[in-house]
Amino acid sequence: MVNFLLWIIVGAVIGWAASVIMKTNNRQGLIADIIVGIVGAFVGGYFLSPLFNISTINEGNYSIPALLVSLGGAIILLAISKLFRNIGGFVIVLMIALVAYAYFNCWPMASTSLFCASVQALPFLQ
Repeated sequence: MVNFLLWIIVGAVIGWAASVIMKTNNRQGLIADIIVGIVGAFVGGYFLSPLFNISTINEGNYSIPALLVSLGGAIILLAISKLFRNIGGFVIVLMIALVAYAYFNCWPMASTSLFCASVQALPFLQ
């Protein structure tokens, strides 16, 4: 129980620090800070932990490096959410995802899905 409360408090502090760094603090409250801190720690654990070989607060590690990795994940999460706040950012992220999907799944020309067939039929790819 104590570990759960510590996890919530540290998640709130990390979420607040990330929102101050990303200048989204005036739009967030305590619950949003907790969510950003905890989900940001998951993002940091997925993307940053393999790079630095450090666990996050979600794994019960409350050391300074783990807090910094969790903060980095929360900053990445807020940066992505800032992109989705306007329609232009959403379209850019959608186009990047579509190109990445087409490249990794359709480029070998082995897929026969309708999407891949239409991508393979584009004149500039011939």
